[in-house]
Order: sequence, then C-alpha cells, then structure tokens
Amino acid sequence: MKDTQPELWQQAAKFISIKEYIFWQLFKEYVVDYSIASATGIFNLKDLAWDKAALALTEITSSQLSQPVPTTHILKTFKSEYAEEMGIAADTPVVIGASDGVLANLGVGAVAPGIAALTVGTSGAVRSTIDKPQTDPQERLFCYALTEEHWVVGGAVNNGGITLRWVRDQLADAEIDTARLLQQDPYDMLTAIAETIPAGSQGLIFHPYLAGERSPIWDANARGSFFGLALHHNKAHLIRAVLEGVVYNLFLVFQALESITGEVKSIRAAGGFARSPLWRQMLADVFNREVSIPESFESSSLGAAILGLYAMGEISDLTESKFINGEIHQHQPIIDNVANYQKILPIYCRLLDSFKTEYKAIAQLQEELQ
Repeated sequence: MKDTQPELWQQAAKFISIKEYIFWQLFKEYVVDYSIASATGIFNLKDLAWDKAALALTEITSSQLSQPVPTTHILKTFKSEYAEEMGIAADTPVVIGASDGVLANLGVGAVAPGIAALTVGTSGAVRSTIDKPQTDPQERLFCYALTEEHWVVGGAVNNGGITLRWVRDQLADAEIDTARLLQQDPYDMLTAIAETIPAGSQGLIFHPYLAGERSPIWDANARGSFFGLALHHNKAHLIRAVLEGVVYNLFLVFQALESITGEVKSIRAAGGFARSPLWRQMLADVFNREVSIPESFESSSLGAAILGLYAMGEISDLTESKFINGEIHQHQPIIDNVANYQKILPIYCRLLDSFKTEYKAIAQLQEELQ
C-alpha cells in the first residue's frame, strides 16, 4: 500500500483487520488478540508486543495498531444499540478469541504433544501445539498464539480440494453427467474411480501447485505438473495422482513440522476432504501414521466454545476430554501402500528441487503467451 497507494497510506490513522473493526464497532476499543497479531509478521512472539524493528521497517507506529491482548481477554460493555439489536444484555462478557487455525487445533483435541491437526478444504494446513513460541529457521512454517502456554506451529497450503475441483471441471464432463443422472455427488464418483488404481498410481506423480504455493516452498510462480506419464496410464490414474499429489505436498509440511515439534504419533484430520474414505486412508498411508476423524467437522467453532469456557473459568484445562470431539473414523497405515509411497516420495522431492529452478521462467512465459 505504501508503494502503490501512497496517498491513502499517508492518510491512514489505523491499520486493522476485519475482526478488530468489528470489535471496535461493538466495544469502541482497538484490541487484537495475540493469535491474530502473531499472523501479521510485525508481532514479537516472545515479548508479546509489536516488534520495534518490524515497525521501523514498515514505517508504522504502534499507535496506528490495536492493543495486543491475550486470546482469553474479556470485553464486557457492548455499545448499547448493538446489544439491544442482538437481544442481549449490554454487560454480556465477550471473549476476544483467536484465529480459525489455532481454534481448529483446539476443536479436534490437537493440543497435546505428539498429535497434529490436519485440515483440507479448498486449501489445507498441518499444525501442532507446543508450549512456547518457536519459528522455523527455513521459514517454511508459521507460529501463532493460542494462549501464552499454547502455541500452534504449522504450515498452510494453497492446493487442497481446489485441485480435485480442477479435475472435475476440466477432465470429468462425462462423470458429472453420470453423477447427475444417478443423483450422486460427482466428487464421490471421482474418488471411486481413483480407488480402482493401486497406491502410487503406477508411477505417475503429480505436483499440485495449480495456485502457486505457500508452505513449504513459498513460491507464487509454482506450477502443477504430471511426471511419469506412459501409455498404460488413463484418466483414473490422473485422478488418483492428483489426490496423492495433494497428500505428498502436505507430507512435506508435516516433515517440516516434526523438525520443530518432534515426532508426531497421530493425526486428527478435519475439513471437507475428511468425508472421503479414500483420502483418509491415503493420508494414513503416505504419512505412515494413525489418522482419526473427529465427530464434528466444525472444529474451529468448537475450539472457540472451548476457549470461551476456559477464559470464563468454567474449565481449568484446555484438554478436558468431555469437550473434545469423539471419533467417527480411524485409519491405520496399510503396509503395502506405505511401501509404495516411501519409494515415490524421494522422487517427488527430487523432482520438486529440479522444478523450482524453472517455476519463474514458466510463469513469465505463460504471461507472454496469454
């Protein structure tokens, strides 16, 4: 904004997020929870305050930002007209809460050592909870506050379920028509087709970077690719390879995560993809870990409720089991599938290292040829 809209930059009194704007409207206070603040890149995770060096670099003053507060911070005096419109008392206590990702960890019960939360909807993320802030020297991961004793470290990817949507839109006209006639979900039909192909797609590898990529490579120029295509491959191989490519990329994030948090023994998975038995099993096989699926898919909302109870003193421990989701599915790795994937993953990584050097060139060429 400073470079492209300098006049607006000079006029700005505050730089705030939509959540901060809503809280200002409701309570006439500029406050931001540590979780949202730690996602800005200008918050000092150890001091729990705006970072002086980052402020100097961006030429923003702390007075132009909201006051950082714990995620358990409680506001008690609603602006009267809003309280009346919502039908609640003006002194109803409101817990400021946290960001959706860290609340998802809380909602699926991934707040103890050795457990990771994995979420895949349109995009995806892998996260674990640790007891103090820690950053990744290779800058593959984020670190956000849950409470001052709970910090969520992980990585988010652009390319989750959106890749399967691409397959549906570009490769599956016939399957969509058939699904409509049979009154089935076309995604269920696609995953059923993929299930006819053995683990590893008989040597077909897909790098899923259709929308650039965040963690672990952080490259907006990254592009997708099939590698290993041969005459014996058909549409079913392509579909399965796409599903596997998404999981391979998530596994790279998982490896980065374990380098910071230590060994993860089990994974609690949520998001739209978790409705697919094939993807759930694929996840267990590629990661070679037990995968469990929580009873509720609304993990962030449940996490917000648990954090609220904790802030109000209704519970004393965020890991109180009676508030954590039960499990509706559990998957163990299939030994033969694990063996296939452990042969493919090193090739996937070597190819990625080779492709990285060409992503900028192909992105520039695509722009020229449009």
